[in-house]
Amino acid sequence: MSKVKENDTVRVHYTGKLTTGEVFDSSLEREPLEVALGQGSLIPGFEKGLLDMEVAEKKTINIPKEEAYGEVQKELFQEIAKEQLPEEIKPEIGMGLVARGEDGSERQLRIAEVKDDSIIVDANHPLAGQDLVFELELVEIK
Repeated sequence: MSKVKENDTVRVHYTGKLTTGEVFDSSLEREPLEVALGQGSLIPGFEKGLLDMEVAEKKTINIPKEEAYGEVQKELFQEIAKEQLPEEIKPEIGMGLVARGEDGSERQLRIAEVKDDSIIVDANHPLAGQDLVFELELVEIK
């Protein structure tokens, strides 16, 4: 039986959890994730976990934050005056915002703190600083 190797395209079902057991994402209620390995589209620990798996194999992998979304980076926090926000936005901690760059690119932000005249936004990935657990089931090697 063939095994997953670098640069293969695979289809995999997964359930991603925090170390507390809280599920943050799962493909079980939808189509399996189809991805080409070696393209940088997966976090490194997830991709490493798929290598050498066989079709129909299931396993659980633990991914340290260094092989997931990395440490929380303090330089990705920024203070913004409330007057810069659209009037209809009532900022709350945890609220998601989208910042548009001059080149038209978009960046996902979360409100980390609300002050009287400003907010602190966090541009870190929401799972930065977290060790992750993934339950994997290899569906297909293409």
